[in-house]
Amino acid sequence: MFDFVRNNTKIMMGLLFLLIIPSFVMFGIEGYSRFQEQGATVARVDGHKINQVEWDAAHKQEVDRLRASMPNLDAKLLDSPEAKYATLERLVRERVLAAAAAKLVTSDARLARELQQDQAIAALRKADGTLDVERYRQLLGSQGMTPEMFEAQMRAELSTRQVLQGVVATGFATPALAQVALNAFLEKREVQVVRFATADFTSKVTLSEADLQAFYKRNEALFQAPEQANIEYVVLNLDSIQKSIAVNEQDLKTYYEQNAARLAGKEERRASHILINAPKSAAAADREKARAKAQELLEAVRKAPETFAEVAKKNSQDPGSAAQGGDLDFFARGAMVKPFEDAAFALKKGEISDVVESEFGYHIVRLTDIKAPPARSFAEMRGELEAELKKQQAQRKYAELAEIFTNGVYEQSDSLKPVAERLKLEVRTAANVMRTPVPGATGPLASTKFLSAIFSADAVEKKRNTEAVEVGPSQLVAGRITQYTPARTRPLTEVADAVRTRLLTERAAELARQDGQAKLAAWRATPASASWPEAVIISRDQPRNLSQPLVESALRADASTLPALAGVDLGAQGYAVVRVSKVLPRDAGAPEQGRQEAAQYAQVWGAAESQAYYELLKAQHKAEILVAKPANSSASAENR
Repeated sequence: MFDFVRNNTKIMMGLLFLLIIPSFVMFGIEGYSRFQEQGATVARVDGHKINQVEWDAAHKQEVDRLRASMPNLDAKLLDSPEAKYATLERLVRERVLAAAAAKLVTSDARLARELQQDQAIAALRKADGTLDVERYRQLLGSQGMTPEMFEAQMRAELSTRQVLQGVVATGFATPALAQVALNAFLEKREVQVVRFATADFTSKVTLSEADLQAFYKRNEALFQAPEQANIEYVVLNLDSIQKSIAVNEQDLKTYYEQNAARLAGKEERRASHILINAPKSAAAADREKARAKAQELLEAVRKAPETFAEVAKKNSQDPGSAAQGGDLDFFARGAMVKPFEDAAFALKKGEISDVVESEFGYHIVRLTDIKAPPARSFAEMRGELEAELKKQQAQRKYAELAEIFTNGVYEQSDSLKPVAERLKLEVRTAANVMRTPVPGATGPLASTKFLSAIFSADAVEKKRNTEAVEVGPSQLVAGRITQYTPARTRPLTEVADAVRTRLLTERAAELARQDGQAKLAAWRATPASASWPEAVIISRDQPRNLSQPLVESALRADASTLPALAGVDLGAQGYAVVRVSKVLPRDAGAPEQGRQEAAQYAQVWGAAESQAYYELLKAQHKAEILVAKPANSSASAENR
């Protein structure tokens, strides 16, 4: 057979050509790669699949957005199974709403109104109120979009928003319904509680060695020692790069000469102004009238600059500065609205600006003083200059070194020393590392993403370097296992104290439960035989140090016949019997409080109707998530 292949190479190549090329023609080379790269289907909406790659991309976008808005957010929260599942729920929600919005059309007028409310676009308007189209194109181009793409995206978003907006906007709760619900939820009850604490019954429990052995065998999973590893790892970040950078003295001096003014401190300016109010919402005729008034005052103060303060006192409509002749005291950049600031910092001392338009109206600005920060010598600023220059060079160098780091840990996968020596990085070590971060962990050891890579099959079985893992902005880490200890069940001799404590608590809690249930039955049969502690008044918003199960049990007890008794199983804490003796109405509170509560109830009611409608849309569009929800997942993103 092999001789035939060797002797008939051209024939075999022809056969392979005939078999393979048609498939490429039908599907394309990219089709093969896409088929392999898309991954498993994780959800379906309206017959369309959502695959693993889409899910991962959506979660990465969500993580990037959160990190940008909250740089100090704990990275492990973002990489948790619960967070990833919430992203998938949001992705499914978006697809469901998009499917429901497919037949809705957003008008040009509606789109125009939405664009006018966008602050970034509003800032692009010229003095005559028209849009600077060229700057508009540049703004969108920086985001990788054309105006047509952006406007199509906005239309889609507005159509999607309409799907639920109609339900939310028209949902309402009548005052009577709101009061009934709020009265029930915030009702107060006078209660007495008798506790049967587990700790009070431990002395009545006797445990034998056989009991301990039996409990241990039934619950071996409780006494597992998790897998652990001793690891070494290297971190590439801006700090590590800065340490390797040596700044030339001449470069420092040049940088000082170029940046001394900026680094010395902020220049402050003192100005006075005359304001003629004309908010953006005012009619065009009123704004034009205000501008004309400002222009008239400008001509007057330019003819007699020394009268500026007097004119401001008589004519300025700024209540905060008019009485002081328009004086605004000293301010730095960033303290005033931009048009005013630009005008003030463009003037020389004593000069008066043209009429300046801002969101408040029309200003006439007079610069009265300049406070420049004192110049600092090179010697005084040398430390700051070196730190800033090193940081800038490190930021420029990071991308280059990140590629070297990523390739290095992959190409020489049996050791981290080569890449550490090449990039002058420290090889760090950590002992008894587990799959999940331990309380108080910091840096890479607090990253579930890095720990997941450390405990991957390749890293565990072959002791290879992990890939370069991004654990924060401009921060890469790679690690490898030096010693691995698999998960194991610890022997009874090692966990005897823990076994005894657990079994003792279990038996004592059962005795407490039995005693409490017996007392409950006896007190129901013979109420006079009970001895109750002092009564307290509780409600959901005032639990009076009672646990949630106790409060809920007391408030749900049948109050048609009082007093009412209820038993509450407190688990490992034991048992309790609750006696409800009175039902009290909720405090009416001030009228304003009542209105706020009614408004909150209406908001909750609207959200519930919106959620119910969304569930209906999910059913209509056959939406389903095909991956299991994490066991410890909190409320889904749909309910947030």
